[in-house]
Amino acid sequence: MARIVLIEDSPTDRAVFMQWLTKAGHEVFEAGNAEDGLALVRDLDPKAQLVLMDVVLPGMSGFQATRALARDQATKGIPVIIVSTKAMETDKAWGLRQGASDYIVKPPREDDLIARINELVS
Repeated sequence: MARIVLIEDSPTDRAVFMQWLTKAGHEVFEAGNAEDGLALVRDLDPKAQLVLMDVVLPGMSGFQATRALARDQATKGIPVIIVSTKAMETDKAWGLRQGASDYIVKPPREDDLIARINELVS
């Protein structure tokens, strides 16, 4: 079991991911925007073990939030998986350059998402 922070503005996607993650035994904390998500990660420090990050968010983008986590000494060790509709190779490359550990295009397959999360938190 891992403590996962889900940063996703779509209520539908949030509900689906919450269901998948809790079914897989993870404890999930959710935020609807990047600013709240960053605060949540910092509040949980050092208990947050992974962040699932959307890119298209109100206010700060997921790319900016990922970069902020990667540059912060307190959070740089927490893996970030970007889960986004932005499917171009340049988007994936940019996400990884910002500090993401993985990049998954929406809609993900449940088994693939859980396997990639488990690999990073094991």
